[in-house]
Amino acid sequence: MSKVESPLVAAEKPRGFTDRLGDAAGAEERIVGAVGRVYEKWGFERLETPAIEYTEALGKFLPDLDRPNEGVFSFQDDERWLSLRYDLTAPLARFAAEERLTLPKPFRRWQTGTVWRNEKPGPGRYRQFTQCDADTVGSDNPAADAEMIAMASEALEAVGVPRDGYVFKINSRRILNGVLLGIGLGENNTRARLTVMRAIDKLDRVGVEGVALLLGKGRKDDSGDFTAGADLDAKGVQKVIDFVTLPTESRGAVLGGLEKLVGDNDEGRAGLKELAGIDAVLSALGVKDASARIDPSVVRGLEYYTGAVYEAELTMTIVEDGRPVRFGSVGGGGRYDDLIARFTGERVPATGFSIGVSRLVAAQARLGLGEQLAQTPPVVVLALDADRMGDFFAIAGELRNAGIRAEVYLGGAGMKAQLKYADKRNAPIAVIQGSDELAKGVVTLKDLKLGETIAKQLGDDREAYAKAREQVQREVPRAEIVAAVQQMLAR
Repeated sequence: MSKVESPLVAAEKPRGFTDRLGDAAGAEERIVGAVGRVYEKWGFERLETPAIEYTEALGKFLPDLDRPNEGVFSFQDDERWLSLRYDLTAPLARFAAEERLTLPKPFRRWQTGTVWRNEKPGPGRYRQFTQCDADTVGSDNPAADAEMIAMASEALEAVGVPRDGYVFKINSRRILNGVLLGIGLGENNTRARLTVMRAIDKLDRVGVEGVALLLGKGRKDDSGDFTAGADLDAKGVQKVIDFVTLPTESRGAVLGGLEKLVGDNDEGRAGLKELAGIDAVLSALGVKDASARIDPSVVRGLEYYTGAVYEAELTMTIVEDGRPVRFGSVGGGGRYDDLIARFTGERVPATGFSIGVSRLVAAQARLGLGEQLAQTPPVVVLALDADRMGDFFAIAGELRNAGIRAEVYLGGAGMKAQLKYADKRNAPIAVIQGSDELAKGVVTLKDLKLGETIAKQLGDDREAYAKAREQVQREVPRAEIVAAVQQMLAR
């Protein structure tokens, strides 16, 4: 009798897909747990979306145009195409569009889950991997981007990455657009613009000379393969090279250099203003240049980014088999103000960041977990003056440093709507510092839970409620805010 080999034995596991048992799966869960606790500490709510979406809901935003289905795993069912999600952002856009009438504005969510990409696998590059995302939908304030960067920094530290072991690189697609417009590449020059962006993205691998060749006629690599270039003239090549090689040690210095390069271009000036706003809030939060720097060479791959883009890179070197190994990028994100408009026809500003959990697992020996944080609803710091966002973030930062979950309101509404937002977030306390409080050096703390209880007890008796107002809110010196909030929460 001839021997028949079991198909289970003969089957070859598809490359780029990973099996996880025991310690590997446990490490992933611990990393997700630590990151999620940080996101919730900053006031983000957890959301789950399906792994499979209608293909038209996902769109076609992956750069792998030479792969089947443009980099997405898809199949047909009942005459409609379905796809495995390639990230967690596109499903969020669909959800936010469907639930736009009931969600708080802005809407802050975090999510973890498996995603799939139909692309060629390689070292540290998988077809199936886990992401852990946070997004703010409904705010065009650069402070929302700065918050993402600062929060993601804390998340990396929560899983054991030392403060000097990572750096966030920040740029704006709008500044890059301004540079491209300045060298004659408008929106209709799609191929040339993409070629320029891909050339910039290869700076770390091919160096300045290699990028210059890719911006010009093209480049032949060591194997002899030739890559066609963007065919820019010498002046255009030099302007792009000047842009991507600005010194990045100081955020302020880079902003000054970008201002000279951008000139009077409206799109570039808008991007410069965006980066200046991010820098101001990061400085207020105490995020140093060594941890977050402006780097014009960062472009990010997905085509839906419209403004600020940023990525986190591990700078630690680990020795394996006698050789140094550097892990590189472990996350990235940016602003995608046009993505939800695909469903609603209305532009909705949004920004988000994604941590690549699978890459962090690869550095597991060097990573640990932070302590569990109390997962209570967040204290909401009202933002009554757009010019004082740094002050409001400083207040929230002090509360978080004391282990209190807190967030800053990032919408554009007035005080009444902000308090309504705090109620919708189930916030126990609202922190208020308007011009009157600022002049007196105090803040007003409003006990929203006590106010809700008293309102139910007193019904429509407005006079009685006005007398009880002193129980609901009180002024405290600005320097004593942490102790006062802790006391109110304990009560």
